[in-house]
Amino acid sequence: MHAIAGWWDGVELWVAGLPFVPQFAVVLAAMVPVCLAIAYLLDRTLRLVLRVLGRDRIAAREATVPAAQPRRIRKEAA
Repeated sequence: MHAIAGWWDGVELWVAGLPFVPQFAVVLAAMVPVCLAIAYLLDRTLRLVLRVLGRDRIAAREATVPAAQPRRIRKEAA
């Protein structure tokens, strides 16, 4: 565990020592995939939870119910 912590400290110091633009690029290159992975996992987890709770079936049922047809107004001759 000390080896991993020492490696991480070295990476952190290396990134902190970079000028702003390369530092921004390195952090962005590392964080975008991590954030996408977290978002994907949250999406799948919530989809599973909602399926278990039966909430997706309710939404599907409501989506299949046709909306009421608007009434046509007839114009009468004056």
